[in-house]
Amino acid sequence: VSFGYDAHTRVLSNLNLTIKKGQTVALVGSSGSGKSTLVDLIPRFWDVTEGSISIDGTDIREVAVRDLRALIGNVNQEPILFNDTIYNNIAFAPLSVTQEEVEHAATIANAHGFISRLPEGYQTNIGDRGNKLSGGERQRLSITRALLKDAPIVVLDEPTAALDTESERAVQRAIETLVKNRTVIVIAHRLSTIAGAGQIIVVDQGKALETGTHEALLAGNGRYAALWAAQQRAKQWRAGSA
Repeated sequence: VSFGYDAHTRVLSNLNLTIKKGQTVALVGSSGSGKSTLVDLIPRFWDVTEGSISIDGTDIREVAVRDLRALIGNVNQEPILFNDTIYNNIAFAPLSVTQEEVEHAATIANAHGFISRLPEGYQTNIGDRGNKLSGGERQRLSITRALLKDAPIVVLDEPTAALDTESERAVQRAIETLVKNRTVIVIAHRLSTIAGAGQIIVVDQGKALETGTHEALLAGNGRYAALWAAQQRAKQWRAGSA
């Protein structure tokens, strides 16, 4: 795949990637390397400039956009929420859904507890972009929605990057439930959260610089190993100065 937002600039250049059904694949790299652009091509927010993306051998351009996007659940760094009730924010994606199904999904996503404590429960209005909720609560609503959609492919775009440690733990537990038995593509800044991924791709200037498991990439002593070492040093420094 190659892609550019205009005729003069390539964001992705001859990037080849195969993801097996049920596998978790992590994309890592510096800001502007092309990670988010790559995942935006899968639901056809943009179409590739060259090459193709296929699911089970079918070019995604041969599939109706509505049907393609029905296969994909998204959890982004900034959740897409509306000035509406909690219930409507969770339940808008499926064609039909019951209160029981919404509450079941929220329970699995560790969201039912905080929702139940609100004065109007699931009928609480969350404000513009969910501004009446904390960052961790907004993310758990986003995960609840993805669970209810029950899509076979899940895209996680740094969903815990902006959270404090306590909220991150709660959201990470919800994510662990969401990704079971699904094909997962995750963009990660904190490498410790994706060390168990089946495949890690280091993206640099629109190309796949390194590919492998966490252990193989550390042994390769390349860009990933350098990023891992830097994050471990930063973690030790924070622990020492706490």
